[in-house]
Amino acid sequence: MKKIFSTITAVLLVTCFMQAQEVVYPTKEYKGRLFITNGTVHIGNGTVLENATVEVNNGKIVNVGAGITVSGSDSKVVDAKGKHVYPGLILPSSDLGLKEIANGVRGSNDYTELGEFNPSIRSITAYNTDSRVINVLRSNGILLASVAPEGGTISGSSTVVQLDAWNWEDAAYKMDAGIHMNMPSFINRFGRRGGAIPAGIPPALLASLGFGSGAADPARVALDKVEETKSFLRQAKAYLQETSHNNTNLKFEALKGLFDKKQKLFIHGDQVKQMLIAIDFVKEFGFDVVIVGGSESFQIAYLLKANNIAVILGQEHALPATEDDDVDQPYKTPAVLQKAGVLFALNDTHDEARYRNLSYNAGTAAAYGLTKEQALQAITLNAARILGVDDKTGSLEAGKDANIVISEGDLLDMKSSTVTYAFIQGRQISLDNKQKELYERYKFKYGIK
Repeated sequence: MKKIFSTITAVLLVTCFMQAQEVVYPTKEYKGRLFITNGTVHIGNGTVLENATVEVNNGKIVNVGAGITVSGSDSKVVDAKGKHVYPGLILPSSDLGLKEIANGVRGSNDYTELGEFNPSIRSITAYNTDSRVINVLRSNGILLASVAPEGGTISGSSTVVQLDAWNWEDAAYKMDAGIHMNMPSFINRFGRRGGAIPAGIPPALLASLGFGSGAADPARVALDKVEETKSFLRQAKAYLQETSHNNTNLKFEALKGLFDKKQKLFIHGDQVKQMLIAIDFVKEFGFDVVIVGGSESFQIAYLLKANNIAVILGQEHALPATEDDDVDQPYKTPAVLQKAGVLFALNDTHDEARYRNLSYNAGTAAAYGLTKEQALQAITLNAARILGVDDKTGSLEAGKDANIVISEGDLLDMKSSTVTYAFIQGRQISLDNKQKELYERYKFKYGIK
């Protein structure tokens, strides 16, 4: 009898543990009406409506405002009284679904390719919809992301994805939205702009890294790489101007969207010199350019505005770019760009946190010069504009997809933010994830559940 009782107990324990396991799968398309009522609605364009209702029909927002009457006996109603309603947050540049573990197992990562010029590489074909990271981001209100390749000088094309999909075909929200380029650095690996090199490094190692007697100037090496890149783009332009070809060049064909303005060129760089050369690319080729990183963009904000260049700022919770900057400069840069009229978005590139703190980066920016609604716009509507999806998402306006987040507290405040509901194209998605599973597991282990 004891043995039978022990067996039953063990089975029950295993069953309880299995129920706590992360089992998250895409939600079926919701056909019908949805009303989110009585909430504080943050439109995403700076407007806030108190005690308002968001009306959704077949995955699209049809009405937002006060005094909307719930209609239809089969309508789904979510009472958001005392809660905040936001547009779904957008991670504007990441390796989500391409890199599972930062600096981890090589087989879990597929975000880079060999070679310098790879415009024909498409990140979307390697995107893993089963990544454990995705579910954690959804729990923090991030419902869309731009997935970009890395490596080389021209890395390939990025795609905007929605984070509730069975496969990459389902996930694609805007296919091949932009081409990504890594601007060469104008500084050496050890110091800023030719700063002092640490003592004790063997001369042979310095020589192998491009330093020491007879070593090439890092700025000259960078300029040579820029000229090589321009030559590649000039050849592509000439190729695309031909009406027919004896042989198809896949790399040049992949750049067609840049020249006919259907794609943007996302140039990764933080230094002023890198951004000045990006402006040169605009003037020579007429590309729509977005700076990704841009930690020194505050120094040339009005120049960026004058050349219609948008900025996706990198990791905000970071040290300043140079020793001459204010210690809190990364926190203040968004306000500088806002004042200059530069279209910008905030990002989270922290490998270990895996991008979940996007909203809290915005909260920091709100404490250093932006208003709360400007900070929210930097991770919703601004990001959508930069990625070319503002006709479908980024704000809670009629005609757009119902990508909606409901939070018990201020979404930008780490202490009070708790996401209780999330909808992608009107579908209520699961907010379970690996972190919540571990939280429940160890509550059980230590007898507090």
